Amino acid sequence: MANQAYLDKMQVRQNYRNVWRTDLMRTIQADTPYCCFSLWCGPCVSYLLRKRALYNDMSRYVCCAGYMPCSGRCGESKCPEFCLCTEVFLCFGNSVASTRFLLQDEFNIQTTKCDNFIIGFMFCLQQVACIFSIVAMIVGSDELSEASQLLNCLADMVYCTVCACMQTQHKIEMDKRDGMFGDAPMAVPPMQQMSRFDQPYPPSVGSAQLGYGYPPPQAPGYPPPQAPGYPPPGYPK
Repeated sequence: MANQAYLDKMQVRQNYRNVWRTDLMRTIQADTPYCCFSLWCGPCVSYLLRKRALYNDMSRYVCCAGYMPCSGRCGESKCPEFCLCTEVFLCFGNSVASTRFLLQDEFNIQTTKCDNFIIGFMFCLQQVACIFSIVAMIVGSDELSEASQLLNCLADMVYCTVCACMQTQHKIEMDKRDGMFGDAPMAVPPMQQMSRFDQPYPPSVGSAQLGYGYPPPQAPGYPPPQAPGYPPPGYPK
C-alpha cells in the first residue's frame, strides 16, 4: 500500500505545472560557490536546506519529510535538530531526495526529462558498480577487481556531483521563494497543509485554503497554469 502510494505520488509530480528555476546542467554556473560547498560538505548543506525549507521552524520537522516508513517514529518532536543531524549523516541520499520532494509538492514543481535522466543515470551507475563488484569477488580475478574499484570510484564521483547540483538547485529555488530575485517573498504555509501522499495537489502558499474540489491557488512568483506548451519561452529558468 505504501509503495503504491509512493508510485502514485511520483506520477502526480510529473504533471506539476512549474519548473525549477535552474536545471541541474546549469547549477554550477548559476551558483558556483554554493555548488562547491555542497560538493565538499554535503551533509551540512542538507541540514541547512531542510531547515530553510521548513522556514526555520523545526517544530515542523519529520524524519525524511514524511516520505519514508520511519517518518514520525523516531522521536523527532523531542529533539528535531539531533534527529535531522542523524538523518543527513546516516541517510544522506534520502535527506536530499526528501527536501526535493518537499519543495516539489509545496510549489508544484516538476522535474524535467533532462534532470530525470541525470538522476536516473546516477542510480544506474551505482547499481552497475555494485553488480560488477559482486562478479569480481565471485570470479576472483585481479583485473576484474581493479576494474570494479575504478567503476566504484566513478559511481561515487557521479553521485557526489549530482547530489551537489541537486542541493544547489534547491537553494536557488528557495532564493526565489524568499524574494531574492526581485519577486515578493512567499508566506509560510500552515504546517497541516504540507503536501504528502494523501494530497494530489500542493497546498496554497500565503492565501486561504479553498474547499475540496477547487484547484490550488498559485503562489506568488510562480506562473499561473497554462495550456499545453507550458512553460512560456519568456519564463526565467
